[in-house]
Amino acid sequence: MINKSVATIEEALAGIEDGATILVGGFGAVGQPDLLIESLIDQGARDLTVVANNAGAGRVGLAKLMEAGRVRRIICSFPRSAGSVVFEDLFRAGKIELEIVPQGTLAERLRAAGAGIPAFFTPTGYGTKLAKDKEVREIGGRFYVLEQALPGDVALVEAWFADRWGNLTYQKSGRNFNAVMATAAKLTIAQTHYFVELGAIDPEVVVTPGIFVQRILTLPLPKELAA
Repeated sequence: MINKSVATIEEALAGIEDGATILVGGFGAVGQPDLLIESLIDQGARDLTVVANNAGAGRVGLAKLMEAGRVRRIICSFPRSAGSVVFEDLFRAGKIELEIVPQGTLAERLRAAGAGIPAFFTPTGYGTKLAKDKEVREIGGRFYVLEQALPGDVALVEAWFADRWGNLTYQKSGRNFNAVMATAAKLTIAQTHYFVELGAIDPEVVVTPGIFVQRILTLPLPKELAA
């Protein structure tokens, strides 16, 4: 019987190695699997490359992982946002590397990785510093930049509903980046708020099919939010 549910955070994060590329789902603070992210501190993996929409806020989730000194490099679209104090301090001190990727290009690089597409051309970034050292080609009278797919070793995603096969749905804007990242990693670990019986999720609303998910950890919503 296929059952991808795990009982503990230790089991969920087992085997993540130093130097891994971690895809972190969510959009800003919405849809980020903060429990999984922060638990990497106790798990022990170091020298990580993190791919995310932004570079964290406050001192929770991704920011907490960076503050603990576990992230060597971050690939994101918005390194500076409200409350991104941890990243800014680390960057100014030369303690973290940064690769900025336009948001649409970031999403497409992840989607390409999940679809088995090694690279693609896009007009975004042409003529700017973001195109430095990248192949440029003229197609139909317009110039395009070659961008590489962006696969990960591990994807950490937050789902709203999950079943034992690993089928996932998301809550509103929490779907952003979680869905494409789930397809782009060798190992996808989902933090879900509701774990339901097989068949309880309408196949028409499944966003991430279970074939892309290997582990599921249930973290029920607080009662005041679940009401």
